[in-house]
Amino acid sequence: MSDAQYAPLTAAVVRTLTDKLYERRKAAALDIEKQVRDLVANNHISQLEKLLCVLKELTIAQNGNTRKGGLIGMAAAAIALGKGIPPFVPQLIEPVLTCFSDTDSRVRYYACESLYNIVKISRSAALALFPQLFDTLWKLSSDVDQNVRSGAELLDRLLKDIVTATPDFEMELVMNLIRAQGYAEVSSSRRFVVSWLNTLLTVPEFNVLVYLPEVLDQLFLILSDEDSAVKDVTKSVLGQFLGLLGKAPEGKTDIRALINILIIHAGPRSSLLARQTALIWMERFVTLFGQKILPNLSHYLTVVLPCIHDSQLKAKDLNKLLMDLVADGSSVGLDPVVEVLLNNIHHERTETRIAVLNWIKHMHTVIPNQIVPYIEKIFSILLELLSDQSDDVLLLDLNLLSDICEEKHHSLDYASLNLDPGTTEKLSNVSPYLIKFCVSLVEMFRSKPNLMNDRAVLIVRRICLLLDPSHIYQALSLILLQEPDVEFVSRMVAMLNSILLTATELFVLRDQLKKLDTKDSISLFSCVYRCWCHQPIALLGLCLLTQNYAHACNLVEELSHIDITVELLLEIDRLVQLIESPILAYIRMDLLNATHHEPLAEVLSALLMLLPQTDAFTTLHKRLQAVPAIKLSKKKAKSRPLVEEIDFDEFINHFQSITLNRQNYIRQKHRDLLNSSTD
Repeated sequence: MSDAQYAPLTAAVVRTLTDKLYERRKAAALDIEKQVRDLVANNHISQLEKLLCVLKELTIAQNGNTRKGGLIGMAAAAIALGKGIPPFVPQLIEPVLTCFSDTDSRVRYYACESLYNIVKISRSAALALFPQLFDTLWKLSSDVDQNVRSGAELLDRLLKDIVTATPDFEMELVMNLIRAQGYAEVSSSRRFVVSWLNTLLTVPEFNVLVYLPEVLDQLFLILSDEDSAVKDVTKSVLGQFLGLLGKAPEGKTDIRALINILIIHAGPRSSLLARQTALIWMERFVTLFGQKILPNLSHYLTVVLPCIHDSQLKAKDLNKLLMDLVADGSSVGLDPVVEVLLNNIHHERTETRIAVLNWIKHMHTVIPNQIVPYIEKIFSILLELLSDQSDDVLLLDLNLLSDICEEKHHSLDYASLNLDPGTTEKLSNVSPYLIKFCVSLVEMFRSKPNLMNDRAVLIVRRICLLLDPSHIYQALSLILLQEPDVEFVSRMVAMLNSILLTATELFVLRDQLKKLDTKDSISLFSCVYRCWCHQPIALLGLCLLTQNYAHACNLVEELSHIDITVELLLEIDRLVQLIESPILAYIRMDLLNATHHEPLAEVLSALLMLLPQTDAFTTLHKRLQAVPAIKLSKKKAKSRPLVEEIDFDEFINHFQSITLNRQNYIRQKHRDLLNSSTD
């Protein structure tokens, strides 16, 4: 080792500087510091640059102590340069940066110490190398050695202080670096990135908000970190950003870009905290931007609807705010919105299905003209929902279906309903969508017997409460007359007749049929009668309901030509129970009426003869026995001129024809069953 080799440093100084003992290296550093001051004072710049080159060579030497000496020397030179350091910043910092990749943790620690001193002296001049400094600190944040990490944290705080004290600092530079490193998965690296954002947000002069779309995705990913401290600082940063959004000038925020990011992180793949935070942001956006959110309504609903059941996410509150946005006069692009709603209408969660139905009902109420083009598609899917297992969903579905059925101005292709022209003409006074509803209802009950058994009564009663029951019974009767499956029609008629004779929702309809004082009621009676012919006892009940007792006598005679099956006896039993009910009390009272007594008593006596000696037999027998003991009323029944115009002979012929067809159908079914068993 010679003086010429290390000039302008002496070999002795270099030897001491690279000694293994720290105290000796420290003493040599003081000598270097004095020598640099002398060179600067004498303006020996070339000699100073040579000295820095010697120190640089020491930092890349093979010996660890030599590298440590070079680092200490660099710091000493920086201290000596003082305010004159700016021209030499690259020569001082760059050699130190290379030492951070050293395998010796002590070298890396000394590099932290050296760089700290250099940057402390350089201040804003060091920002010329900010990208390199930032990248180095990011790597050091996850260093395996605790001492190195501690040293890096001190340096990091110093650099942040310098940046925040530099109003003209180039924000684009640091944000590009944050964006590049923001997807790290190591907690310490994530903490480093978020801490920088947190620092930048404290400086009012820095417009960090403009970069939010570039870092928002990373911040939400960091919310899923396992380190609670990382999550806490990230929540703080997000809170600050959200606060700035509320103060941002109108039109300066890229709402769509931010919403697209929030939608992703509000989904089920994200952590609970990320989802909660994303939904809070989305709710805040609705408050801040109001109607401007509507173009993104479908994106909102994509997230909100599937999680509306989760109380932790509080999606219900957001859903209500969104619904309030869609008001009279709102312009909404409904293509994607309707698509999202219909995609979720069969969701496994009942709450989601209910929310979808509420949305459709809301839009049908407040923006009916905009929803009209989608009604046919929506209506078909609402019909499918009638088989839903939830009563709440079913009732809401029926409410919505009734809203649509009430509006007669909706156009519909009647050909798709496969109704004959005569039936279509008879239903001209009925809403097209109510006809479609009834056609679909019949098809569903035919194809899904369990649905008919479990839900038919509820569905029919509810829809009769919401709509005109006369239209419903008229449509169902005419549609069932076209049904080839007579057994299915018989079951349907029995069910509809039971509802007609018992349900409070059909009081008005029963009153119309009882009076038969308008052409509409006569037309309805005719439709129902022809359909009820598929169920003799139900037909008899209809005649009793309408006080057509004389015709009922003729029908009773026809019962002698019908096979008296157990099923038919059960129907008679049920009819007797209905006659004893409060709803049909007027029929019992007609036994005391001179006009009605004879035919009515004849009908009831015939039923008595058909019944085995059951409770129903005893009840009916006692009822008939009570009549002769009381003086019959001389008051004549009220005249019903429209009823007198009914061709009851034609009705009997129709009944006989239907009965014959039914018998032939059953015989053929038995033959087919026997043939299949012998094959």
